[in-house]
Amino acid sequence: MGQHLIFQLLLFLLLLMTVCVSAMYPRTSRLGMVSKSMKSALNAELSSDFVTYYYNQTLDHFNYRPESYTSFQQRYLINSAYWGGANSSSPIFVYTGDEGRITGAAAFAGFMVDLASQFKGLLLYIEHRYYGDSVPFRSIDIAFNNTSTLGYFSSTQALADYAELITNLKKNLSAENCPVIAIGGSYGGMLASWFRLKYPHVVIGALASSAPILYFDDITPHNGYDSIVTKDFRETSETCYTTIKQSWSEIDEVAAQPNGLANLSQIFRTCEPLNSSQQLKLYLESTYDASAQYDNPPAHYVSDICNAIDGAPEGTSILGRVAEGVNASAGPPCHRIYDFQPSNMNGWLWQTCTEIVIPYGRGENDTMFQASPFDLNDYTKTCQGIFGASVTPRPHWITTEFGGQDIKSVLGNFASNIIFSNGLRDPYSIGGVLQDISESVVAVYTLKGAHCLDLRTPMPSDPDWLVAQRDKEIKIVASWLAEYNAKRPTS
Repeated sequence: MGQHLIFQLLLFLLLLMTVCVSAMYPRTSRLGMVSKSMKSALNAELSSDFVTYYYNQTLDHFNYRPESYTSFQQRYLINSAYWGGANSSSPIFVYTGDEGRITGAAAFAGFMVDLASQFKGLLLYIEHRYYGDSVPFRSIDIAFNNTSTLGYFSSTQALADYAELITNLKKNLSAENCPVIAIGGSYGGMLASWFRLKYPHVVIGALASSAPILYFDDITPHNGYDSIVTKDFRETSETCYTTIKQSWSEIDEVAAQPNGLANLSQIFRTCEPLNSSQQLKLYLESTYDASAQYDNPPAHYVSDICNAIDGAPEGTSILGRVAEGVNASAGPPCHRIYDFQPSNMNGWLWQTCTEIVIPYGRGENDTMFQASPFDLNDYTKTCQGIFGASVTPRPHWITTEFGGQDIKSVLGNFASNIIFSNGLRDPYSIGGVLQDISESVVAVYTLKGAHCLDLRTPMPSDPDWLVAQRDKEIKIVASWLAEYNAKRPTS
């Protein structure tokens, strides 16, 4: 598959999970690993080593009302090709499913297979409730019908799902003595770290890749994500950064003229006529966001855009240069710019309208984008318009439930055996843990990597700094397992 087609799909998937940046709609940028979703969308086939199962999962782990005893079928995958067996106390590596189909995570996170091969581990991938095939109430239409059926859709319920399934599986395999390590990327990485905090008796450690657990309340600056996107572009080319920054007012100026939208459609070669300048600006913002967030080798999305912008013929207008940049990333013959509207059938939107309230925003001249401050009142009104008046976002719940304020003290006193890995070109790294908290709660990062790169299937062409990052993670995991085995009573 050509790089242009891959990027078009990455951009399409990002747009699917993004809501218009305007006074009407809150921004809900996608946390997922996109490449994983890309493979899922393309129906990537897993090897025969991966076997699909379904677990009869409890609907509500925290209530004793009659309907709470309802169950649903939760999908999980197992790969036992490398497992040393229950009697050997070989580890179990668990992927904490995120906002996508679990088959996509298994296709993307090939580093887990490497871990299994080195440590004779069993691989377990658990799908997050309300995603993929793991939908309660027998159908997505019923599950997303109203707040009564959506009310069981939360990260705390998902973590309890994982705990129950793992405990049951270990019992059935007679593997009670096998240590479990949680692994996840992006939202799945957040879940992996929270799983270790909440269920230390179930998992002995966690690898949390690109997990912005500090992007809540006001712990991280609202403009953090866009400031890293800006940094990536500015470090690549000062003139490229300047051109993009100047382009927004140029778009507004052209749009205000007679036939302005038609002219913009022609300049940017849109497949259908534009409905508004905001529609175009959202597309461009998403292009730049996706380019920075997934700028992992061998792809060079940011450089591709900037090289095209800077390499345009002399005398090309600002908008002409920006159009050249978009053409270089998304490719010809035309750009299909979707005018997405928020939907109450969108699982990630439900999560961001309830508990995953990440306050994205930016002021004037603090990034290469136009100002778009975070406004909780507008955010709340939008969520209530989509899901009903009773759905009010809880911006402080995540830090109440899992911590976040004074993270060094909290994790230093109450946590152990967590790896927080990041690539500093990833815009979400701004909300990640980037300093060691203790001897066993550690930060492993690279300057050049972007989103979830360390979890991707290792390749012979991987740069030395990526190989070194994974080697460090392997050594830490080995130390956890050695400590566990040293403390385990001998029969």
